[in-house]
Amino acid sequence: MPPWRRFDANLTTAQQLSALAESKGVSLAQLSLAWLLAQRPDIVPIPGSRNPDRVSDNNAAAGVELSADDLTRIDAIIAAGPAQ
Repeated sequence: MPPWRRFDANLTTAQQLSALAESKGVSLAQLSLAWLLAQRPDIVPIPGSRNPDRVSDNNAAAGVELSADDLTRIDAIIAAGPAQ
């Protein structure tokens, strides 16, 4: 796949995930952390935090509730993985 098509495919994925995050009133980073936390109890993300605001945002991700429909939608969006 040509580089410009990979970029377009990955951009589309990011836009779809961003739209879902926005519809839930959370940031894309919070959606990502909430998705990781919803996978299995033995998965513990360790996000980078360069300032106190990021720490607060990361902590807020633990309170994001993803429905079964949300998880199905995310899985569908990321099913193909990153374009290579």
